[in-house]
Amino acid sequence: MSRTTPDNRATTPCRPHLPLRPLWLCRVCAAPWPCPVARLTLRREYAHDRVGLSVYLCAVLHEAAADLYRLNPHDGPEPAALFTRFLGWARPRDTR
Repeated sequence: MSRTTPDNRATTPCRPHLPLRPLWLCRVCAAPWPCPVARLTLRREYAHDRVGLSVYLCAVLHEAAADLYRLNPHDGPEPAALFTRFLGWARPRDTR
């Protein structure tokens, strides 16, 4: 059953942007995970625990690297690209 907005237009239910393993693509938008929506959600969930977010993302990076290299061992993703994708976006912003 669809939900409706105040003006009675049907909307689709909100689905969490989770990874589709072992491809590590978003289950909702098919972008490389973490997609922009997943990043926003993670920032919100870990707003008061940036260290916890980094630890979680390190664990996910480790799992993703293993999965992605297993799928394509001869031409797997570059380590720097994986770091940027999984951890680079989560660094605290410079507030200067």
